[in-house]
Amino acid sequence: MVEDIPGDALDVRLRQDPRRMETTMARLAEALAAMRRHQGPRFGKVALIDEGGTSEGDSCEQVVLDRALDDLTAAASRDTRIAHAHDRLETEVRTLAAAVRPRARYGLIHGELGPDHVLVDRGGQPVLIDIEGLMFFDVEWEHAFPRLRFGEHYRWLACGDLDERRLTFYTLAMHLSVVAGPLRLLDGDFPDRALMRGIAEHNLRAALAFLPTLAGPAWELGE
Repeated sequence: MVEDIPGDALDVRLRQDPRRMETTMARLAEALAAMRRHQGPRFGKVALIDEGGTSEGDSCEQVVLDRALDDLTAAASRDTRIAHAHDRLETEVRTLAAAVRPRARYGLIHGELGPDHVLVDRGGQPVLIDIEGLMFFDVEWEHAFPRLRFGEHYRWLACGDLDERRLTFYTLAMHLSVVAGPLRLLDGDFPDRALMRGIAEHNLRAALAFLPTLAGPAWELGE
C-alpha cells in the first residue's frame, strides 16, 4: 500500500517556525500514546510477532544491554576518552540495567522516531514514514531516541508514565550507539565527515556525563 503525502518533513517545519507546529506536535503525541496502548505479549518486529515468531534475547533490557556493551567496545577502539573510561562505563551500563524490573507486555513503537521520519501534510497532520522498524518493545526506547533527536521540541512528546530507571538506562545505551555508529562511518569515506564527527562528539560527551568526573575535558575526537 502506497500513499503520496505532499508536505515537508517535520524537522524542516520545526526549523522554519516551531511555534506553528504546536498542534502538529500535540497530534503526534496523541498518535504515539495510541500506539503505546496497543500492546503485545512478546517483543520484536510486528511482522515477526504477527506470524507467531519470537525475537532473540530474553528481554528488551537484555537486548539493549548486549548492544550497549558492543557499542562501548567499538567506540573504545576508536576514541581514547571512551577507552580510558571503558571499565567505568561498563559498570554504569550494567548497574543501570540491573535496576530495571522485568516486564511482560510491550507497546507498539516506531523504533527510530526522529523529526525526519515524520511528514506534515497540508492539514498539519503528522504522518509517520519509514515504518519498516515498527515493533513491540519497551516504550522507553521510543522516548530515549526522540529526546536526542527532537532536542527542545521533545517537550511536546514527553509523557509522565514512563519507567525512569529503564529510560535512564536506555538513554545511556542510546548515547553509546550514536557514538559507535558515526565513528564506524568515519572509518570509511563518508562525505560529510564534520557532521558525523559532531554527532559522535556530542553523544560521547553525553555518555561521559554519566561519569561526572570524566565529563569535563574538551579533547578532540581521536586524541
